[in-house]
Amino acid sequence: MFKKDKSSLLFTIGAATLLIGLGFVTYYLVISRGPAKDLPAGATVVPQDTMMALSISTDQSQWNRLREFGTPESKASFERFLSEMRDRILTTNGYAYQQDIQPWVGNTAMVAFLRNKIAIPAPPPPPNRPPSPPIQQSVAIILPIANPLKAKELLAKPRPLSQGKIVERNYKGVQVTETQGVPDRNFSVAVLGTSYLAVTTDPSATDRIIDTYRGEPSLAKTPGYSGAIDKIKSPGAFGQIYVNMPVAAAYAAANSAREISPENLEKLQQNQGFATTATLEPEGIGFKSVSWLKPDSTRRIAVENNALKMVDRLPSNTIMMVSGGNLQRLWQDYVLGAEANPISPINPQVLRTGLKSTTGMDLDKDLMNWMAGEFSLSLIPAPAQNPRDKFAAGFVFMVETNNRGAANKSLKQLDETMKMKGFRVEEIQVGGKPAIKWTSPFGGITVTRGWMNDVAFMTVGAPIVDAIVPAPKSPLLSSELFQKTVRSQLKPHNGNFFIDIESAFNPKNLALPEFPPNQKMWIDATRSIGVTAAVIGDRTTRYDAFVGLKKSTQSTPSANPSRSLASPSPASPRPASPSPSPTVQTSPN
Repeated sequence: MFKKDKSSLLFTIGAATLLIGLGFVTYYLVISRGPAKDLPAGATVVPQDTMMALSISTDQSQWNRLREFGTPESKASFERFLSEMRDRILTTNGYAYQQDIQPWVGNTAMVAFLRNKIAIPAPPPPPNRPPSPPIQQSVAIILPIANPLKAKELLAKPRPLSQGKIVERNYKGVQVTETQGVPDRNFSVAVLGTSYLAVTTDPSATDRIIDTYRGEPSLAKTPGYSGAIDKIKSPGAFGQIYVNMPVAAAYAAANSAREISPENLEKLQQNQGFATTATLEPEGIGFKSVSWLKPDSTRRIAVENNALKMVDRLPSNTIMMVSGGNLQRLWQDYVLGAEANPISPINPQVLRTGLKSTTGMDLDKDLMNWMAGEFSLSLIPAPAQNPRDKFAAGFVFMVETNNRGAANKSLKQLDETMKMKGFRVEEIQVGGKPAIKWTSPFGGITVTRGWMNDVAFMTVGAPIVDAIVPAPKSPLLSSELFQKTVRSQLKPHNGNFFIDIESAFNPKNLALPEFPPNQKMWIDATRSIGVTAAVIGDRTTRYDAFVGLKKSTQSTPSANPSRSLASPSPASPRPASPSPSPTVQTSPN
């Protein structure tokens, strides 16, 4: 019963922590000083069609704060990861952070993912021909130069290679140094004036960055980018992510096993970008995000922020909930984009066909047609006085109707369908009001449905109807954990998501399958996740999110980030390694 829910929870946790995971790579290269600027460093030199750009603060105190989070197990795993990446990126290449990087690097760094060619889905290959290889991306790391003289000292010291060779070339007046013949380590390095050091995995990517530096359209000039970053800027932010939605959609379609037609792909081109800022807080990580459409898009977003009452209809011990202001509109918007989106989790047509075959009802005409109001889907623990109940928790769905007559007609039709399928359908009283109870053959599943004014409700699983009817005296909004997690100032808003991770993954509450240790470790380090959404314009949506994390006082193998990047001990001589040695130029753009 809860298997599908488990997968969605893992996806939510993974998405919320993506910014931190990608930022780890940058950590081994740079630790420095000061807050990030309004626009991330490097935004003016990476191409405008960059698929994704990650900017990370290199303030050492920020990384110290990040390392406070987690359980002893997750912190130890994090330290091992740091050590492995340090050795791979710095130590094995003959560099030590404190001696070679820290003296010159600036206060932020950017990791950008550049497409190598236009990602337009090709027609499927003939049966006797293998599929085309997936379109690849180049990775670029943009390091700001705070001290050009110190940078020049490092870059002017060539170091011999144990294999392969170093070649130099000039591209539009910029010296480029590259390694060739080194398996998995062919890098291209260029210094852009006195401002940036660019390291890429592909010579063509370096050329494109130089083109941008010389005046081609940059990320900073992307329509809406500057305004979006301004909406989510936060003092002392840890990092920012930007995703170019048209490029990302084309890339996903080109690499998807599912064929996407040009017409459907064009629908996704209406979107322009998604950006998020992460800030380290005492009890976790806060995210301020924004998504926006292209300025010339024909699509518009309905400016509705009607999610107001559902948190008052749920009890304070609710384990998980998702709510919104208009279920009908949400469904219509999802249907419009699902066919074009290669990573859509649910195919609308599959839902329609499944409902039609099992109940004979039309999802759009018989159900969504009267569901144009607030809604919520929640998971509530079973009452303590029923310890023998086969379900540890129950789902409750609530929706405010815009057409009570149509709703009653559809629900009565559903009752008749359940009777034909062998369910016992009976009238009961809930909180002094009439309700309908379905009981499956042999009592395996129980469903209760009813009304609270114009709000229809349906519960499945544990007997939790008494927790919502009448309205709970201690609602979810009064919960301390909910208040700490769903802390957004977006008011009014158009929806919430909340999950109490500790309760959801506690085997005493839910009998979920055992997770592998490498997954359970990160789940155990998380307390809760909360998200709030609000439409702030007909082309712009804002999101606030918070991931509550645990802290452990147990020390980890290396509590100081700078030590993690320290050079090898005298007993471990530096190996021969590549030595990019371009000259720091002073010419203008």
